[in-house]
Amino acid sequence: MDVRATARYLPISAQKMRLVCDQVREMDADQALTVLRFMPHKGARYLSKLVESAIANAEMNFELNRQDLYIKTLMANEGPSLKRVKAGARGRYKPRVKRSTHLTLVLSEREEEKA
Repeated sequence: MDVRATARYLPISAQKMRLVCDQVREMDADQALTVLRFMPHKGARYLSKLVESAIANAEMNFELNRQDLYIKTLMANEGPSLKRVKAGARGRYKPRVKRSTHLTLVLSEREEEKA
């Protein structure tokens, strides 16, 4: 059983978010939350909220066990960019691009090995 959760229009660039995603991909869900709690990155807060939401959805809607869940897929895609300008020296302007990110998380249940 796969549980999917998304977070859209996060005010952080996808490149910075991918650095955080690479650290927790393929981890157990509880272990990923522990790692994210101690990361100093801004994206770690967004990702931990998304993982907690996906775990809650799995427990409440699909009655899955929390200890069996792991992060199967985690993607940080680019969202729309806001184009703004800032005044520069000598009458010029400097463009500013405020990037956003769409996060997609898929949790899955670990299959128990039969010996």
